[in-house]
Amino acid sequence: MPTKRSILITLAMLLLPSSHEAVGQEFSLLGGAVKNADVHDSSYSWQLEYKESLGANFAAGFSYLNEGHVPNHHRDGHAIQLWGKTDILVHRLSLATGVGPYYYFDTTNNSGNSYSNEHGLGIIASVAATWYVKDWLFQLRTNWAGVGGSFDTVSTLAGIGYRLDTSPASPAIRSSTPNTDNEITAYLGQSIVNSFNSESNLASGVEYRRSLVQYIDWSVGWLYEGNNHLVRRNGITSELWGVRNFWGDRFSLSAGGGIYFTVDHYAGKISHKPLSGIITMSGSYRLHGPWGVRASWNRILTHYDRDADVLLGGISYCF
Repeated sequence: MPTKRSILITLAMLLLPSSHEAVGQEFSLLGGAVKNADVHDSSYSWQLEYKESLGANFAAGFSYLNEGHVPNHHRDGHAIQLWGKTDILVHRLSLATGVGPYYYFDTTNNSGNSYSNEHGLGIIASVAATWYVKDWLFQLRTNWAGVGGSFDTVSTLAGIGYRLDTSPASPAIRSSTPNTDNEITAYLGQSIVNSFNSESNLASGVEYRRSLVQYIDWSVGWLYEGNNHLVRRNGITSELWGVRNFWGDRFSLSAGGGIYFTVDHYAGKISHKPLSGIITMSGSYRLHGPWGVRASWNRILTHYDRDADVLLGGISYCF
């Protein structure tokens, strides 16, 4: 388990100047198994990660980790990690270790047929070995997730990734996709309640997104989550985004967070509590001219045990 001293040393090293130019943005998908370190129950696990190099020996990463379905718990969450790494075998093999905060969401089984949605902050520490073959990478990784007041886990994963920075767009692509500050997207998809039965329904929405400065966007939108016997919600969302563009601004990845104010709301016998949180991962691809496509994965965070995932895809108009 990492100590406070080791975490502070890692943070201090990230502030030291590097003699190498920062290179590399990577996106990876991994899968494997997870074990509850307290009672040794096991389940599947998978992870999505975006990582950006900070010089030759350091990197920062944002990831989503799904810890499967161990008995009475469905836990997942988002993590931000700072990494120290070393490259060997003529930059083919990278060995790295990372640590950072882990914000988790845990659907727990209570007595009878009831459940609750618990949220909290823990810590995640990882070690990884990555093999590079041109633009592709193959990784083996172990994560330790420590959560005070809940259970700790160890996950072992393997997966594949892609080095996004090494595929620049051609001049023709750049000329057909000029930089724009505004985007409107119409969405259609599915909402899934974070219960043990995963009740689902049709979802839709519309979103206006504006670029504020480089790497930062802001959005406002209307979200409709459908209607089932657990949840009927729709309302206004507002999020601030971190954005990274690739391939001549044709492809982008972003992560955002903000508030969700529900106008029409039903949650069984629970009274209307209009203000919730929202965390979203999103990717977009610019088509010819002003048109594009966007996919977003929204996590709704409530304080009345009606968290939900809203998976949306849509058509965008950029201007």
